[in-house]
Amino acid sequence: MTTHTEGLTTVTDATWAEEVLAAEGPVLVEFTAAWCEPCRRIAPVLAELAREEAGRLKVVQLDVDRNPQATSAYGVLSMPTLMVFRAGEPVRALVGARPKRRLRQELADVL
Repeated sequence: MTTHTEGLTTVTDATWAEEVLAAEGPVLVEFTAAWCEPCRRIAPVLAELAREEAGRLKVVQLDVDRNPQATSAYGVLSMPTLMVFRAGEPVRALVGARPKRRLRQELADVL
């Protein structure tokens, strides 16, 4: 089941292959946790980015506490970890919250 939180799609281990690996274009995954304050701070930035880049970039969240398979498979140890996938492969990983302008600069070459 896929749900939507704060304008972002939530993926799970069960929907990972379909929502992220098989996606047509680039997918930005936020590996997040309910207890993570920086994750809460970056959520509105990611929701805004998702709206602005609709059709060009898919933005999703994965709760690391509820979805250990994807978290472990990609070696995620810190939250938030932002990972861009293209054609089922990770092409960029960023750790930590950041302002939207900086995030856009860091993602410019993979969008």
